[in-house]
Amino acid sequence: MNNNLINNSKTDKLLLLINKILLSIIVLIVTIPLLYVLIGSFLQPDVLLTKGLSFDPKHWTIDGYVRIFNDGSIMRGFLNSILYATGFTLVSVGFTVLAGYSLSVDSLVGKRIIMIYFLVTMFFNGGMVPTYLLVKELGLLNSPWAIILPGAITVWNIILARTYFKGLPNELIEAARIDGASDTRIFLSIILPLSKPIIFVLALYSFIGQWNAYFDAMIYLEDRSLYPLQLILRDILIQNEVEPGMIGDQMARAELQRIAEMIKYSAIVIASLPLMIMYPFFQKYFEKGVMVGSLK
Repeated sequence: MNNNLINNSKTDKLLLLINKILLSIIVLIVTIPLLYVLIGSFLQPDVLLTKGLSFDPKHWTIDGYVRIFNDGSIMRGFLNSILYATGFTLVSVGFTVLAGYSLSVDSLVGKRIIMIYFLVTMFFNGGMVPTYLLVKELGLLNSPWAIILPGAITVWNIILARTYFKGLPNELIEAARIDGASDTRIFLSIILPLSKPIIFVLALYSFIGQWNAYFDAMIYLEDRSLYPLQLILRDILIQNEVEPGMIGDQMARAELQRIAEMIKYSAIVIASLPLMIMYPFFQKYFEKGVMVGSLK
């Protein structure tokens, strides 16, 4: 008996060691590119291209960040992205929670039909052209609502919320009904306080998804002043399009490419900051919400 315990202990230690090694490798794979971009954003672009990373202070510069903060297009895009991501998150989480809770109530009439209708939309949709025509007919083109409303509610998030709500103790709701609480009172006073994990998970999913999106903006927006940061960053990364205010009218083509290369790394760092700041605060809710919602 004791030998088995000792053998199991050695096996567990070996598995933990292998797990730590694998996790360390994964952390390095994720961290090294991030550090490269972060350090590259402070390096002179010619040094980065010819010598690679350098820790020599004379090769460092903050000119990329200065140009970004002095240029109106990137900062305006940053503010637009915050507006779109925040509005999208509020709409998405609000309606998803309401739909998920409603579908978790056993007494809801036609619940099965509604759920089947939702599930069908997961596999079949009208496509890009009908969606564009719908947005156009609603008068949402070239407005923030064209980014916030389409796609704000996804069936997968509704199913996740519904699963979480069905896992909450039904005795609490029954006791509240006996005390004379209405459905609205139960939802606001009992369900919502117990639903912080799933609400934060849905908020994180929605914010990250919208923050990284640029395709809808590329289709629905014509006014460059409404562009999100990701669309402006896409122009810089893929098309090497840099605003004239960043480089000056008299600079040569080589200087333009040099400045564009420097601005790329700085813009990537700035675009990543909100997510890096958010995640540590959401992490405990994220882990709990995903595990409870999935296991139930």
